[in-house]
Amino acid sequence: MMASVDVEIGGRSFNVACQDGEEAYLKSAAKLLDIEASVLTSQIGRMPESQMLLMAGLMLADKTAGLEDQAHGFGAEKEELETRVAALEKQLSEALNRPAPEPEKIEVPVIPPQVEETMAELAARAEAVAASVNEKLG
Repeated sequence: MMASVDVEIGGRSFNVACQDGEEAYLKSAAKLLDIEASVLTSQIGRMPESQMLLMAGLMLADKTAGLEDQAHGFGAEKEELETRVAALEKQLSEALNRPAPEPEKIEVPVIPPQVEETMAELAARAEAVAASVNEKLG
């Protein structure tokens, strides 16, 4: 079943048929055409309907062609980026699948108990000397 939509383009109303469910798309497309037609009528003034629609359509087609050219220009960049992403994904996968490195052994010197005892004795003697000096001075 066909739907019927009223649209306005360049100040003129049109009744256009479309497939059911495509009304919003048709209104959106008509809005784009109306914008171009409004530019034409503001620059040139009133013109025959067929000429206005033709010119507005050509202006839209020109914009579309320009966008397509831009999109094709990005094609090479896109391929280059996709290749780079693939290479980085491969590196990441390889890094994740590598076995974990062996733990590194670090040797920490151990102070022998005799040294600890000797240090404790020296500390005690130093404190005794300091206390003796304080007594004599004080």
